[in-house]
Amino acid sequence: MSREVKITPSILNANFNDLAGEIRRIAEVSDLVHLDVMDNLFVPNFTFNFETASKIIRESILPVDAHLMVLDADRIAPQYAEDIAGTLKSIRREGARAGLAVKPGTEITDYEEFTDLVDMFLIMTVEPGFGGQSFMRDMLPKIERARRIIGSRPIWLQVDGGISEETIEIATAAGADTFVAGSAVFKAPDPARMITKLRALAESVPE
Repeated sequence: MSREVKITPSILNANFNDLAGEIRRIAEVSDLVHLDVMDNLFVPNFTFNFETASKIIRESILPVDAHLMVLDADRIAPQYAEDIAGTLKSIRREGARAGLAVKPGTEITDYEEFTDLVDMFLIMTVEPGFGGQSFMRDMLPKIERARRIIGSRPIWLQVDGGISEETIEIATAAGADTFVAGSAVFKAPDPARMITKLRALAESVPE
């Protein structure tokens, strides 16, 4: 396939007591590391406050893909929305790539007007809040719609939730090119080997 596959393991399922070591284990085969920031308000779980997340970002040897599941995104996002367009522009002004995440119950076409302001669309394939959930196959049509919206633009189409050896190929076939994998990676005996296997499975899917 011509689209470049990107694998971004979620440290939500890593050993929080040795995140630096966990990241080193996957550094040679990962494109980014996925940082889930939850506030126990927008979603029913808490992971990191801003200070802890900032420390992880500073010390990570991989680029960080920060997924903000927080109530006060208007204030927090430019640090790490005014309206959505303003938020996306603010993130880009800070030199970061701007992504727009869509929960399972939210339709991607409702946000099509922001396509030229995003560097990545993220389709949640589980309900946000907890790791280890099963991939929601009824999200595949939404991934397909997102791919049609993106067209030939150089925008990443990421899926997050339940990505594994059993699901990465169908997500790729639907149009995704960037994959968050948490449990599948960090619960494997060899996380780096699992990332390599996931990448190979995605790349084997014809476009």
